Amino acid sequence: MNNETPGDVQPRHEAVYEQRVPLHDCDPLGIVWHGHYYKYLEIARTVLFEGLGIDVAFFQKNEIRLVIMESRCRHSFPLRMGETLRVTAWFQDYEQRLRVAYHVHNLDHDRRAARAWTTLVATTPDETLLMETPDAIANRIRTAP
Repeated sequence: MNNETPGDVQPRHEAVYEQRVPLHDCDPLGIVWHGHYYKYLEIARTVLFEGLGIDVAFFQKNEIRLVIMESRCRHSFPLRMGETLRVTAWFQDYEQRLRVAYHVHNLDHDRRAARAWTTLVATTPDETLLMETPDAIANRIRTAP
């Protein structure tokens, strides 16, 4: 696995999120401020998890929390106010940790705007770090169609 950016391996499960870029996400030049990319990634990751039934109720029932351990975003083409973006998210790893990879695409220019990944680890409610992804999560990912 390349530690710089996610690979282009065909994902088993993926989620797609699209939106138009709002004015309030842009700097004075009308370009999306770099920090907002993480918001777009978070939304796509939520869509990915919820598509597998891993939602807030699931975490509460199983007494699991996820925390971001690491994240990276490599920008390659700008997103501008009014343009449409698409974020595709998929799991690269889910056994030891949850590593989610992303492609952010500028649909108006048909160009990739960014590649990214986030690494999440599970904890108990008292913040004890779990050394493996809990079975409740791994089994959902492993057995989903």
